[in-house]
Formats: sequence, structure tokens, C-alpha cells
Amino acid sequence: MATTLADVAREAGVDISTVSRVLRDDKTQRVAARTRQRILDVVKKLNYQPNAVARALRLARSRTIGIVVPQLDNPVFAEIIAGAEHAAAELGYSLLISHRTRSSDDSDLFRRLVNTNRVDGLLVVSFDEDMQLIQDFQGVEVPIVVINRKIESMSCCVYHNSYKAAQLATNHLIDLGHRQIVHLAGRGGGFNARLRWNGYRDALTLRGVPYDEALVRTVGYAAEDAATATRVLIENSNVLPTAIFAATFLTAAGAMRSLHEMGIPMPDEISVVGIHDAEFALILYPTLTTVRMPNREMGRRAALALCDILSGKNVDSEIVLEPEQLMLRNSTGPCRQG
Repeated sequence: MATTLADVAREAGVDISTVSRVLRDDKTQRVAARTRQRILDVVKKLNYQPNAVARALRLARSRTIGIVVPQLDNPVFAEIIAGAEHAAAELGYSLLISHRTRSSDDSDLFRRLVNTNRVDGLLVVSFDEDMQLIQDFQGVEVPIVVINRKIESMSCCVYHNSYKAAQLATNHLIDLGHRQIVHLAGRGGGFNARLRWNGYRDALTLRGVPYDEALVRTVGYAAEDAATATRVLIENSNVLPTAIFAATFLTAAGAMRSLHEMGIPMPDEISVVGIHDAEFALILYPTLTTVRMPNREMGRRAALALCDILSGKNVDSEIVLEPEQLMLRNSTGPCRQG
């Protein structure tokens, strides 16, 4: 039987994608010189001959890129998709949209998009842990741009400055006189959750407000979990907090629901602010104060970066987008305690 790419990878002790990059002389991702030489030595030893027909099929461009998101009903991801689609269309590419939840065990999704749907490259937004995501990328022989987080091993990552966004939100509450500020944090260990937590904590410290870990609740990104955490926190507090900074507008909406159910008026007794903005922030009662983030621009910049890679151009390994502005609405007001 003819030697395969998998045989070379197994003998060299590396992933198939690494062997492929070396044989293609792919400059978009670094391979250590010693690893490269070991692979070339194994190729020679096993007399590996690439399948010219299969390679030609792989290299045939479909002018389609894929985007994978963890939620389809989240306005943040809808804006990212819209930005990516617009940029792709301008450059003559179609955008294939795929959905993969965090609970999904479909580890072959990325490879299937490449091999079956024949996308030329991938844009990926995910709630998965970094190591799980990197593992699922193995064997995917097209460029990948990661959106909404930074992963060191990836050739390009596009994300928001969530640290600064959290500082904007927290400073707004401090400016209104609030000192007992709850933080409904995102996914434990998550890239953006960590930045927002740090931004909240540092804003308090820089303004001389004591940081109290008891006021932080890790709730993830579901409104229902935020609603439950808000109720439990308030019911068990000796001193009622005067403000809530939620990691997203969805968790802010969940907190507001519990405050309504408990008969706590906003913003008279408790102010609420969240990160990200959407039209439904104007539908909530009271209307929700948010930090608007450039989600559409993030999708656009990611798609442009991916198309540049496909064209053989060099791209920045990190593209960081700053918050757009604080959207002042009726859910925040002056602290009336004390």
C-alpha cells in the first residue's frame, strides 16, 4: 500500500496538519526547524509521494468561506455574521454559516466543512475551551481565523478589548456614586470573561472602591442563570447592592427580570449595565444602559483577514477592536443609598 500523509505524521510524531503545512511550505503558521527536518527525513525514509489528483481537488478554490458560531439566536453573533458576509461578498466569496453548540460532540464539524462543503477557509466563534478547540482543528488543512478570543497558536485572532469595556461600564456606575457593585461574570476561565472581570476589579481599585469577591457571581452567558444568581445574591445579602454590571446584555436582562419579580425598582434602588448592545435593549423596561461593541466590524475584519491569507498576504496575528461607546439609557441612575 502507498504511504499516506497519516503514516508520515505517525512516524514523525506530529499532527497530519503539521506535515501538510511543511510539504506545502505554508508560511502562515510556524513549524520549528527541527520538526520540519524530522518530517522531511520521514518523507524520504517512507518514500511518500503526494496524491496529485487529491491535491488538485483540495487546491481547487470554491470561493466559499465558512463561519461557525455557538448560537444563532444571539444578536452578537448575528452581527458578526452580517459583517463577515458583507466583507466576503465584496471580495467575491460566499459565506457558509454553521452552528455548533458548546455541548455538541461534533468534533468533525470543521473537517467536514472543508472536505464535504469544500470551504476555502474558516471563521470560528466558540464557547469551547482553547485546548478542545485546538484539538478539533487538527487535520483541518485550510486557514482558520478565530473570532472573539485570543489563542496563542493561531495565525490570526480578532477580538474586542473587553477589559476596557468593563472599565467603561464600572466607571459609569462609580461616577453615579455606586460602591456596592455586583459583577455577573461570564464563563469561568473564558478569555472575555477574564478580561471583563479584571477590568471591573481594576476600575474599582483605581477609583478607591474596595474590591469584594463576594459581589462577583460567575453565571456564564444565559439569562436564566443570571436571573437565578441575582435572586440568590440579593436574598442572602445583609447590605443590598446598589448596582449590577453584567458581562453581557443577555445576563443583564436576566438580572432585570429577577429585580422586577422581587419588586426592586430600577434604577431607584439598583442600577444595571451590560456589555454589548442590541435593539431589544430599547424594549426592556427600563431601557438598558450598555457598552456598545463593534461586533459587525469584528466579523468584517475577520473575513478580510481570512481572504488575505487565502490570497497569500501577511496578516496581523492579533486584531483588537476598541469599544464603540457607552449607551446611556434608563437602567442606570445616581446611587440613593446613604
